[in-house]
Amino acid sequence: MFSPEGPSLRELAVQALSSVERGYDLLAPKFDHTPFRTPDSVLDSVEAALARMGPFSAGLDLCCGTGAGVDVLARLCRERVVGVDFSAGMLEVARRQVGPAGARADWVRADARALPFGPAFDLVVSFGAFGHFLPGELPGLFGQVRSVLRPGGRFAFPVIAPPRPGSLGYWMLLGFDTVMRVRNAVWRPPFVMYYRAFRLADVRRELERAGFGVDLVALPEFGRRRDGSPRVRMVVATLPS
Repeated sequence: MFSPEGPSLRELAVQALSSVERGYDLLAPKFDHTPFRTPDSVLDSVEAALARMGPFSAGLDLCCGTGAGVDVLARLCRERVVGVDFSAGMLEVARRQVGPAGARADWVRADARALPFGPAFDLVVSFGAFGHFLPGELPGLFGQVRSVLRPGGRFAFPVIAPPRPGSLGYWMLLGFDTVMRVRNAVWRPPFVMYYRAFRLADVRRELERAGFGVDLVALPEFGRRRDGSPRVRMVVATLPS
């Protein structure tokens, strides 16, 4: 499915009926051949925007998957770079395929809701992982990010504008989330992945409650919608110095 190298429908079905961790262990060898991987265009745009805010010393890629974000951090950070994920399968793929810039990265298996670090980083990034967290988990998640950042540190991640109500994209995401809710109501273990649950207004409010100052940076490479709003923004949450 998706490409000749991607997972088959049967493989996706087995993944979807597993836990989140086991599902990604199974998907890991073919993950980069699916639409779930963050596109290089988004990674490049975030990197360019963050480069204007640096320099940075130590960076953490939260829910790093197969390591695409670690490559970005390795070009932005002068010292330590760490990728953290709770899927051993995803980390194994990341170790094998990360580019030359990320060769000095450390890989840590851990849950983002219980990070095994002190305040050791001045930049934390994350790409495409927030659908795996229920809205009620955001305060704890953002508290964990705050706990690993140094004073003045930044937490940055891209957010794509939601599709217009009634558009094809709107109905596709609504349908996906509905199927996942039905699946989780009748099958265990649950597989948490909801595209429409991560709302920018809620995210901003919870970041501010966690003690961050929040800025929204338009990523101009992706243009603007008819109403003039950016198609893609980067959220930059900064701790007080």
